[in-house]
Amino acid sequence: MRIYLPAVLTELGTATPLSARLVHAVTPALRAELPDEDEEGLEYAALLLAADDSLDLLRQAGAPSVPRRVVVSADVPDGVVETVDDPHAPSVVRLGAAVGWADVACAHVDERAAEADVRAAAAGDDDAAERLAERDLLWYDVTELPRLARDVTG
Repeated sequence: MRIYLPAVLTELGTATPLSARLVHAVTPALRAELPDEDEEGLEYAALLLAADDSLDLLRQAGAPSVPRRVVVSADVPDGVVETVDDPHAPSVVRLGAAVGWADVACAHVDERAAEADVRAAAAGDDDAAERLAERDLLWYDVTELPRLARDVTG
């Protein structure tokens, strides 16, 4: 199963596996919510919902030094995820085990130009959050992630 883990940049530069948490995936509930979407559209919807949760992680962190949304895409066995019954988040599943870097396919990260909007949205600015909804996240291969984390976080 392909999952989309909301994350923060500092997690990308570690050898430590990504911890168990609520993540997003193409679930039967998401398919029911978006019946006209093809598989690619459903995956994109799950990714965007994970990006929203990444923003929530940044909110919880206070004033992040590098305010960028991060979504890590990984492939895990179906048995390590469990359905979460949340009518407001049809793509949410509970990841019951840490994800190793060997299971990560790529990550999606905001570009530097988005930092002001990410910081403002994390502080509660609804207009900034709307601008973020219009931004695409940049794609990074798994081999680029440690360097990205070093370059961005210093």
